[in-house]
Amino acid sequence: MTAPTPPTPPFRDPHLPFAKRIDDLLSRLTLEEKTGALHQFTPAVERLGIAAFRTGQEALHGVAWMGPATVFPQAVGLGATWNPELVRRVGEAVSRETRAMRARDERVGLNVWAPTVNLLRHPLWGRNEEGYSEDPRLTSAIATAYTRGLRGDHPVYWRTAPVLKHWLAHNNETARDTTSGSVRPRVLHEYDLRAFRDAVEAGAVAGVMPAYNLVNGRPNHVSPYLREQLRTWTEEELLVCSDAGAPSNLVDSEHYFDTHEEAVAASLRAGVDSFTDHGTDSSVIVGRLEGALRQGLLTEAEIDGAVRRQLSVRFRLGEFDPGADPYGGGGNTGVAGAPQAEGGADEHAFDTPEHRALAQEAAEQAVVLLKNDGLLPLAPAHTRVAVVGLLADECKLDWYSGTLIHRSTPLEGLYERFGAERVEFAEGVDRVLLKTSAGAFLHVPPAPDTPEAARGAEGALDPALLAGRTDLAPLTAGPEGTELALADWGEGVLTLRAPDGRYLSVAEDGYLRASADQPGGWVVQETFRLEPHGGGHLLRHVGTGLPVQVAADGVKVAPESAAAAESTAAGQDAAAGAGPEVFELIVTEHGEEAVARAAARADAVVVVAGNDPHINGRETEDRTTLRLPAQQELLLRSARAANPNTVLALVSAYPYAVDPTDLPSMLWTAHGGQAAGTALARVLAGDVSPAGRLPQTWYADDADLPGLLDYDVIGSRQTYLYFGGTPLFPFGHGLSYAAFAYDGLTARAEEQGVRVSFTVTNTGAVTADEVVQLYTRAVDPSVPRPLRELVAHRRLSLAPGETAGITFELPLSAFAFWDVAVGRWRVEPGRYELLAGASSADVRQRTTLTLDGEPAVPRAVLEHGLDAAGFDEQSGTEIVDRTKESGDAVTPVAGQEGELVFRRCDFGNGAREVTVEVSGEGTVELSLDDGPVLAGLSPSTPASGPYEYVTLGAPLASPGAPVATAGVHEVRLRLRGALRLARVGFSA
Repeated sequence: MTAPTPPTPPFRDPHLPFAKRIDDLLSRLTLEEKTGALHQFTPAVERLGIAAFRTGQEALHGVAWMGPATVFPQAVGLGATWNPELVRRVGEAVSRETRAMRARDERVGLNVWAPTVNLLRHPLWGRNEEGYSEDPRLTSAIATAYTRGLRGDHPVYWRTAPVLKHWLAHNNETARDTTSGSVRPRVLHEYDLRAFRDAVEAGAVAGVMPAYNLVNGRPNHVSPYLREQLRTWTEEELLVCSDAGAPSNLVDSEHYFDTHEEAVAASLRAGVDSFTDHGTDSSVIVGRLEGALRQGLLTEAEIDGAVRRQLSVRFRLGEFDPGADPYGGGGNTGVAGAPQAEGGADEHAFDTPEHRALAQEAAEQAVVLLKNDGLLPLAPAHTRVAVVGLLADECKLDWYSGTLIHRSTPLEGLYERFGAERVEFAEGVDRVLLKTSAGAFLHVPPAPDTPEAARGAEGALDPALLAGRTDLAPLTAGPEGTELALADWGEGVLTLRAPDGRYLSVAEDGYLRASADQPGGWVVQETFRLEPHGGGHLLRHVGTGLPVQVAADGVKVAPESAAAAESTAAGQDAAAGAGPEVFELIVTEHGEEAVARAAARADAVVVVAGNDPHINGRETEDRTTLRLPAQQELLLRSARAANPNTVLALVSAYPYAVDPTDLPSMLWTAHGGQAAGTALARVLAGDVSPAGRLPQTWYADDADLPGLLDYDVIGSRQTYLYFGGTPLFPFGHGLSYAAFAYDGLTARAEEQGVRVSFTVTNTGAVTADEVVQLYTRAVDPSVPRPLRELVAHRRLSLAPGETAGITFELPLSAFAFWDVAVGRWRVEPGRYELLAGASSADVRQRTTLTLDGEPAVPRAVLEHGLDAAGFDEQSGTEIVDRTKESGDAVTPVAGQEGELVFRRCDFGNGAREVTVEVSGEGTVELSLDDGPVLAGLSPSTPASGPYEYVTLGAPLASPGAPVATAGVHEVRLRLRGALRLARVGFSA
């Protein structure tokens, strides 16, 4: 007798809605299993045939960390294309490669942590390379395109599940886990939230990742905006994944909570669903969650909500419907009893000719021509080119890159396009010998003939844990020295490279070896400083902070003792004193001399300058200046002095302040991935007319920049939206080998929006792309508004003489601002200027229209009072957390007197009393308009903590006296002392 086939559980039934299936599966999981699912690495539930799952697969511009993959341009380079359709195709290629890599390596995840939508507010931010633009609309347009490509176009199932990074207002690496940005409501809604919101509302986002930093005094991992904003934008279940180690930071570095149980409970209640902490070891987080449950800090229902959101993503990825999943295999590979998937070959496309062509197309579209006095394009058949500079023969990767399968440097691209016989190369490094105090020289032993794999080629769930090589012999000191290539990357940080191309590096055992193919790693082990000392130089390893010393068994880094340092300074033998070695730096060739020789022999020079993405400006490290490193400035000047036909090609993750006055031509591109060199060469040769546009303002000087921690783009006049100075190059700037004429701009207000039309004609001699940009400006605003604001753009290709008609349909919301007086968006009635052109500064056509809008109303302060953070203007204050859960308060900046200004406050027939909700100790003074102080309020006794608020009252008018507050006034509040003001009330 055959046993009956057990019925298919509802969660396996593809005909049921996902919500019912998730309900069923949740009911079958034990509390222990559900709690275990809240760590990044969710264990399998074998009894139900459910596979293990992990959140998080880096995929910012290609599949990262898991070995060879197609490498596209950095995110800031994709932003420079201003081409959402191209970026959508890039996202699609990345998602197909993710599926392909998942099919052969189950460590590859389908919940991809990309893109980064943090706005490029400040160009010194170390992670500038990860964002798309300083403008929220351009950022959201590019991010929406990328997420649509990552998601796929099936109405039910997703190819991958993208998570946006990093919620919220995150633009500093300096003390990033303890610093707080003061973000006023207008900046919050008009700037920081907007980039996230538009992408989420487009429907291709699976979740977000909170940032390490704090906003308004509260860590982002307990941000109330996850509930109040994010989850109101869509009906989809959104998965919130913590950043790595951030849950522990709530106690360990931020000291925001006393216990880890309180911290995980608060995070989960705020909206965090998956905890990325302690690597693959889930036991610590699970233990904290279980402790929170025992202490009554969490309920099982709250656990269920978080697990539900994770399961929603897994169902959408097709994990439970392998037969129906059009993309093939959501995650059940190898689990006993689970159905297995079969994905089509096209859904597992990897390193295809199409992907290679797309990588080149993206790299070409990302090139921005900053200046051209006619030198470009170069004629390949008639031009001898010198290509020089530290990046001339480099194809650099960043922290979020995959391992290169294909590689193209500028030198290789020029060889290919111009012919090797017409191209001369000079790297511009200094060639040096390091001589010890005993008269010996540092020597690099020969390496074995066996080829080494590139760093990370094998893939790693956490590449920060990859160790340096210890299988090679360490450096020695002897009579025969090895000439090393010294490159100074700025701020005193340098690399040393052996003649065979290997970089000097320090492994865990402390020995110095020539072992790295490139600088890299979470803590870079290939960088050094030369510090003047005792008539020579100490060679200090940056990664460990330790000096290099010469020992009998090899050259290594080691702690310096006081006695050894003294003997070294006195000129005694360092080895005998076991102290740091004092080296004599012998320069055998100066890099600028080699550059000058090559430049003098050429018809034109291409100086390739920029940054190494792992050095001086990267995750964990902000830049300190916009200036080009001194060694590269020297190389540029040497080339220009030797040959006036000098092109500066900047290849970098961020803007530089470089004076272009004496340069005939200048270009910029982000690190362009595997096809970077080919793309640059084709632009230089005129095969492609450049049409990239700057996604952020290039400032002329460090003095133009606000403080790195000043997040008030309105008050401190940041980005092209508010900056009133003269930039080096403006937002949206980029030149072409063609020319374009704009004509016939019209704008018509309709019931639901504004219709804008005009034409663009290619008046040049070559087919080229133009990026049409449309900006708006409120002519006579009642509050500070952007000087101009991007509302639409389009990249299009036009043949010589071809004309295209452009029409944009703008919703009325494009003209709105966040009105703090009423706490919502409002379109102000009045005149608005529409500006069409080739950049934010290059306006070709303009027109004005009048919108009816919604008239402003004064603040009804008798009825609603004033929230302290809802000010119109402020000075000397910062916004802080009113409670640990929600709300804002305002406090004076330490050591300063603060002032808040609230305009157009309607007191009706007058108020007789004012009340304030405050904590701490200090004074609040109230005045109207420019009048005298009407009330001063101070707590009689200091509060026991920052969240212990008291309500204080004071009269505004004496009995029988006239009510001085009647009518509409400007309210001014002055704050002194260690005091937090949450709210002000008035009564008649």
